[in-house]
Amino acid sequence: QVQLVESGGGLVQAGGSLRLACAVSGRSFSYDVMGWFRQAPGKEREFVAAISTSSLSASYTASAKGRFTISLDNAKTTVYLQMNSLHPEDTAVYYCAIDFSPRKIATTRADYDYWGQGTQVTVSS
Repeated sequence: QVQLVESGGGLVQAGGSLRLACAVSGRSFSYDVMGWFRQAPGKEREFVAAISTSSLSASYTASAKGRFTISLDNAKTTVYLQMNSLHPEDTAVYYCAIDFSPRKIATTRADYDYWGQGTQVTVSS
């Protein structure tokens, strides 16, 4: 059974950094896409970043470009999201997800097959 477990969330001041991690078990990465989404209170879950486990190509939402970096560990069992220059509007629950049959690096929630439980990120002003 595939399981995704996020960690690394917390409270940080504006301008600070956090590194989220998502450990995947029950699945050997082959040609998957791993993604990070976030959901703020009262808002829809939105795409943040994703990476292909085969090509290591990455995609970012506009607000994340230049501030966030998605990466994989060498064993390809953990995906990271390094978040720098955090803003209060980055406050949300962050979820990782996996797309088992990607045709591209998807940015739509419906394209992802399994999800983690989420980790809270709070950025104070």
